[in-house]
Amino acid sequence: MWNYTDKVKEHFFNPKNSGVLDTANAVGEVGSITCGDALRLMLKVDPDTQIIQDAKFQTFGCGSAIASSSALTEMIIGKTVDEALVLTNRDIADYLGGLPPEKMHCSVMGAEALRAAIANYKGEAWEDDHEEGELVCKCFGVDAAMIERAVTVNGLTSLEEVTHYTKAGGSCQTCHEKIEEVLEAVMAKTGILKPAAKHSPTGVVGLDAIQPLAAKPAEPAAAASKLTNVQRMQAIMGAIEAMRPQIQRDGGDVELVDIDGKDIYVRLTGACSGCSQSAGTMMGVQMKLVETLGEFVRVKPASLMPAHAN
Repeated sequence: MWNYTDKVKEHFFNPKNSGVLDTANAVGEVGSITCGDALRLMLKVDPDTQIIQDAKFQTFGCGSAIASSSALTEMIIGKTVDEALVLTNRDIADYLGGLPPEKMHCSVMGAEALRAAIANYKGEAWEDDHEEGELVCKCFGVDAAMIERAVTVNGLTSLEEVTHYTKAGGSCQTCHEKIEEVLEAVMAKTGILKPAAKHSPTGVVGLDAIQPLAAKPAEPAAAASKLTNVQRMQAIMGAIEAMRPQIQRDGGDVELVDIDGKDIYVRLTGACSGCSQSAGTMMGVQMKLVETLGEFVRVKPASLMPAHAN
């Protein structure tokens, strides 16, 4: 269970400005019902003063999505278009007193809808068409530009954080490598952030564990500390065995199928097979293995194994 602030609960149980705005002269739509989250933001902007006089929303999604949309409308009414445009998803989350990491994508959706609505008002093309080559996560329709904005605004430094903030990579996981490429490119471009060599206890690199790119690179681990292939395989098997009791208590199970370099293939069975939360289970296994091995690995479902390996 996630912990929600009183303000999140307030905006969920009593959302402000929900419904259709018949007098709207700016509309922004993001997400997709087929992906699980969608938001339509409608604004009434005074053409003379450029002040947002009214705002309403329609949201298809979870409680955090409704709360984030409600909070956004409250934040922008009375602001000029340019003042509203500088708001970020971090501002929405802060207004609500914070959101669980797994729900930060709801605030990102709000910020994206605001940008889309303002672009619509100004008669500008909204770059959200996900042209082939730009789309990174097909499951949730997330493109590279959206990932870049989320990484830059929120100082994201890990694949898991990108998934929490954008949902990208939270389903079939085939886009993980592409997400990492976008993440590394943004970090290199900013010249500011780079994950430190040491992993946190959860296997996730946080903002307190980052160092300037210009800093002297950390010395590589001593050769003696590097696992042999046999030791690495045993460590992977041991970590998965340690997780099985917890997964079994929920009626499911996980088994190691194959190891191909940094790609580790597992099979979920029982209640975990086909469960809507299976992606979260896979991510949990990946975090455990990253922590155990001290290196980044990708955990993938056995169904994605190369044909020659079956």
